[in-house]
Amino acid sequence: MKNIWIPSRDLASFSSHEENSRGRLYGGTESETRGCFQRDRDRIIHADAFRRLAYKTQVFVNHEGDFFRTRLTHSLEVAQIARSVCRYLRLNEDLGEALALAHDLGHPPFGHAGEDALQELMEPYGGFDHNAQSLRVITHLEARYAEFDGLNLTWETLEGVVKHNGPLINTDNPQPLPRAIAQYANIHNLELSTFAGPEAQVAAISDDIAYNNHDIDDGLRAGLFKISDIHDVPLVGPIFADVAHDFPDASESRRIHEAVRRLIGAMVNDLIEETQRRIAELNPQSAEEIRNHTHPIAGFSETMRSNDAEIKKFLFENMYRHYKLNRMTSKGRRVVKDLFSLLVDEPGCLPSEWQRKVDSTDKATTAQIVADFVGGMTDRFALDEHRRLFDLQSRIS
Repeated sequence: MKNIWIPSRDLASFSSHEENSRGRLYGGTESETRGCFQRDRDRIIHADAFRRLAYKTQVFVNHEGDFFRTRLTHSLEVAQIARSVCRYLRLNEDLGEALALAHDLGHPPFGHAGEDALQELMEPYGGFDHNAQSLRVITHLEARYAEFDGLNLTWETLEGVVKHNGPLINTDNPQPLPRAIAQYANIHNLELSTFAGPEAQVAAISDDIAYNNHDIDDGLRAGLFKISDIHDVPLVGPIFADVAHDFPDASESRRIHEAVRRLIGAMVNDLIEETQRRIAELNPQSAEEIRNHTHPIAGFSETMRSNDAEIKKFLFENMYRHYKLNRMTSKGRRVVKDLFSLLVDEPGCLPSEWQRKVDSTDKATTAQIVADFVGGMTDRFALDEHRRLFDLQSRIS
């Protein structure tokens, strides 16, 4: 079977073309039926870390309710938005989808509370950052293939994951790199001082669109705030008012869904229009020109950036700092700290396959192994491990 897969001829000149990919660190023959970015997407979907996202907190701890988003459902929503935008802009939607699906693989249990706890605990050993941990997952921790550690993804996918928040090296304001990224940079140059390619930039904004809107949806469903509370929030308030006018007899749940649907549409349309404007202004002929540009090519208009900031401000004040969430995140933070501290002091409590990785003479290495172990836990596994290790009444297992 030869040459069945044919690259798309409808991609823009400035998109990431499979035939121009910089390839994989460990090489290997590409598929005859799939493009290299399709293979990246498929490897991500089949990864253990991806499946575990189903039981990791987005905002609400996993067991709080079946209707709230998890890291997995969030990643799927980001992928849907990124793929749609990439298709419209004639970017490589397979790469955009792969990046959206991979962007949260390094998140620990209990959402940002878990990350904050690990960052504090790992500060003496190089810190902890979920983007850096995502890179560590896909280049080292996944152990599925006989020939290499990690998933051996293309350069473009690795670059997009690492630069999810933009360039990491700023010569005008040098900052230390996260440990995992600094270590990987010694063997593989991801050009950390430039922007990511266009598909990665779209995936990053798609992340913002997805979590803003599903947090509004989840916050209303959970009763953390009411529709009347968002009346004065720019963009959100007017859209909810329009829906109430258009569908006065609809149930509240239907009106919420309709409003969130319109919100996503408004933000996606703005992203497309503003990105088209920037593309027309720059007139790039390759993805490299976009990487080396002084500003991102994908983004919101000034008006939508202001709206986005107001939405984030509202959610921060009315949802992320709500006492009900504070109680959940406080518990999660304590669980992560307890587990990390115990396992660093007593690595003999780690499972056997993890104990073999520990270097008893190097506490920094031990701390990194423990961070990998705890960071890979789901919410419920972390709670179970905490119960097994700290609850004197539980059975030893």
